[in-house]
Amino acid sequence: MQRLPTVRQLQYLSALRKFNHFGKAAKSCFVSQSAFSTAIKELETHLDISLVDRTNRSVVFTPAGKVIESQARRATSILEELVDLAKSVSEPFSGIMRIGIIPTIAPYLLPKLLPALQAAYPKLRLYIREGQSKVIYEQLIHGELDLVLYAQPYSMPHLDTISLSEDRFHFACRKDTGRDLPLKRNGDIDFNALDAESLLLLEDGHCLREHALASCNLKDQNHVSQFSANTLHTLVQMVNSDLGVTILPNMAMEFLGLNKTSIQTRPLADKYHRTITLAWREGSSRIEEFNTIASTIKQAIN
Repeated sequence: MQRLPTVRQLQYLSALRKFNHFGKAAKSCFVSQSAFSTAIKELETHLDISLVDRTNRSVVFTPAGKVIESQARRATSILEELVDLAKSVSEPFSGIMRIGIIPTIAPYLLPKLLPALQAAYPKLRLYIREGQSKVIYEQLIHGELDLVLYAQPYSMPHLDTISLSEDRFHFACRKDTGRDLPLKRNGDIDFNALDAESLLLLEDGHCLREHALASCNLKDQNHVSQFSANTLHTLVQMVNSDLGVTILPNMAMEFLGLNKTSIQTRPLADKYHRTITLAWREGSSRIEEFNTIASTIKQAIN
């Protein structure tokens, strides 16, 4: 029988890729740097290949090392799922559940969601990680998360998903500017009639930026401001200062303190919305558990 690398060696390799520093990676694995370095060297010897180039100040993965580390993460993820499966069979909804949530959902849903999950599954230890869609998707694929809550449309291949709720969009502008709302004959907002660079959006990387742009049907991107925000609260302050207009999701409206501003809002047509979605790795052995949790989240949203 072929002798295989140890799980510990694979975990150490992934830690080294994450930190690109032997000392920091060793500390994260709760071992001495010498023991950590020895394990990586033994893995290279076992595989008969160089995984990293070492210098006094940095660690650089070789092309082969990058490929092998990626597969190492997959292998350890499968083993972790095996352990999770055993726990879920013996005692469902216990142990650790790691959930990634995008920033334009987390602060508005978590106050309702966490108490609901804790009441429904008292033995479940929840760890929440907030991050942009691309980041939490990669963490889910690599086994660092169990579930992600994000908004569609957004491409996340090789996942099983379940739609939880539709989150409608609203147009927001300052109400005392003396300018009329740019309306079409059917009452919809005419975004193409906005002033140049007046549409304020979140920074690149936030999927809500793409959702908002899709709702505008702009013929000319010159309507979009060169300035952007990292949070919806910042967008609200920019609009209240009459720096432009924006689009807000319904989920956030009651949390943004609009009643303390001079901002007026108007709902966009029903077809302009984002879909709040729960996702997990394709073919996961915990699908029944995840579907039940999805039902709890759906009730908390609605």
